[in-house]
Amino acid sequence: MEDYEKLASDLLEWIRRTIPWLENRAPEKTMAEMQQKLEDFRDYRRVHKPPKVQEKCQLEINFNTLQTKLRLSNRPAFMPSEGRMVSDINGAWHTLEGAEKGYEEWLLNEIRRLERLDHLAEKFRQKAAIHESWTDGKEAMLTQKDYETASLSEVKALLRKHEAFESDLAAHQDRVEQIAAIAQELNELDYYDSPSVNARCQNICDQWDTLGALTQSRRESLERTEKQLESIDELYLEYAKRAAPFNNWMEGAMEDLQDMFIVHNIEEIQGLITAHEQFKSTLPDANKEREAIQAIQAEVQKIAQYNGIKLSGTNPYTTITPQSIDNKWEQAQQLVPQRDQALQEELSKQQSNDHLRRKFATQANIVGPWIQTKMEEIGRISIEMNGTLEDQLTNLREYEQSIIEYKPNIDQLEGDHQLIQEALIFDNKYTAYTMEHLRVGWEQLLTTIARTINEIENQILTRDAKGISQEQLHEYRASFNHFDKDHSGALMAEEFKACLISLGYDVENDKQGDAEFARIMGIVDPNNSGAVTFQAFIDFMSRETTDTDTADQVIASFKILAGDKNFITAEELRRELPPDQAEYCIARMAPYSGPDGIPGALDYMSFSTALYGESDL
Repeated sequence: MEDYEKLASDLLEWIRRTIPWLENRAPEKTMAEMQQKLEDFRDYRRVHKPPKVQEKCQLEINFNTLQTKLRLSNRPAFMPSEGRMVSDINGAWHTLEGAEKGYEEWLLNEIRRLERLDHLAEKFRQKAAIHESWTDGKEAMLTQKDYETASLSEVKALLRKHEAFESDLAAHQDRVEQIAAIAQELNELDYYDSPSVNARCQNICDQWDTLGALTQSRRESLERTEKQLESIDELYLEYAKRAAPFNNWMEGAMEDLQDMFIVHNIEEIQGLITAHEQFKSTLPDANKEREAIQAIQAEVQKIAQYNGIKLSGTNPYTTITPQSIDNKWEQAQQLVPQRDQALQEELSKQQSNDHLRRKFATQANIVGPWIQTKMEEIGRISIEMNGTLEDQLTNLREYEQSIIEYKPNIDQLEGDHQLIQEALIFDNKYTAYTMEHLRVGWEQLLTTIARTINEIENQILTRDAKGISQEQLHEYRASFNHFDKDHSGALMAEEFKACLISLGYDVENDKQGDAEFARIMGIVDPNNSGAVTFQAFIDFMSRETTDTDTADQVIASFKILAGDKNFITAEELRRELPPDQAEYCIARMAPYSGPDGIPGALDYMSFSTALYGESDL
């Protein structure tokens, strides 16, 4: 019985100690700790409990054996001390097994819980790490002010890039939500490290909110900058459209203001002055345009400064800068008074030149008609038959003296002309006379009066030498003037032929007549000028009316026929003389022996000398 008591006490004590251990549901933080508890429980089941089961069984066997022996001995049944009854032990054992069963279930559930917690925690860490890696640098990117120095095209590119980032950001929204859901689940599963998970999750959520706010802020900044840069771009374009023609106008104006001009009269310089005044009248409007163009640039600067935009410094549509416009405008302003001065100086010069023109023209318009009048008067004196040749000669010499006395007027014109040439004046609208024309006229006048006087003197000599009467001279002059239709003082070939025919010469239009006319033309026009002067006409008529010719006259005639050679050929004689006369001369002329002779040359000089005085020639 004592053994029973002791064994029951020991078993109950073990049960008492074991039940609290089995009823302890304090979870461990890690799987390792929980697995250690499971291992301890397994040791309990494998090592510690089986001996106790044997002890319990042996205790029951001992109790039953003891009761049997006592009953057989008719002794009273054994009554264990209070609390040590078999039923008490069974009750305690039943309680132990209940605790044992609940403990094992709790251990398995707790292990499953910790396994899921570890999985969720690892998943949380992976997703958080991936997200944090993705967000790394994003705040710096979203807060940078790169658009402040960007051009419009660059801002548009930044905006498209930002739109792509917004799409990426929206795609990461699910990941953030997953991270938050995992953290929530970890909290619900009472994860031991929930504070750090919550802190990390909160940081991620806060950063996500910050990124969202920064993303919206950057979009607004980019859109605002884009709109401002579009306004600036429109201003740039307007500036370029207005600056280009204005710059071209200024360059053209500067070129015109510096253009070297050459004018020849007052009208031309006044035209330039008028054009310059018209140009100056456009300067106020041009200045307004310049100010409007500069105002466009100022508006660009204002928009940029107000919105913190750092301009690239150049207008993409033009290379014309406001500074270059102002510089050219200043240059143009400086050139205007210089042009004024140059035009006024040229006006003074042209006024002086005009005075020289008027002075020369006034004198030239007097001298020119005077020379023409004198030429006509001399022509009338030489043609008209007023008085004797001596009277005509006297009148002509008086004219010559009056002409010589007029020379100072020509000299004055020469002086005025020299001033005109020095002033580089090339035209004169006030007169049709030029100095060259007047010089030629003056020289012709002097030549004409001298030649006319010489002709009259020669006529006097001819008259006296030939014994021609004054009446005959008047007849010759009347015939000559009659056929001198244009009063030129000379007869053309046809006029001379008509005159000869009227005087009875046989020079009709046949072979013999043509030959005779050619012979006569050779006498009166030895130089083949095609005209017969009155002096030549008198010489011919006086020779024709004289019964005999001198040897010199005959020699002179042959010299004409020979073309001014010292010999004549048979061919020339046959060509120039009637056939009978040509053959007569060929038969009687001796061969020419001079050094300049040619084969067949005939000596007309010895022939003329030998025949002088003979009547059959």
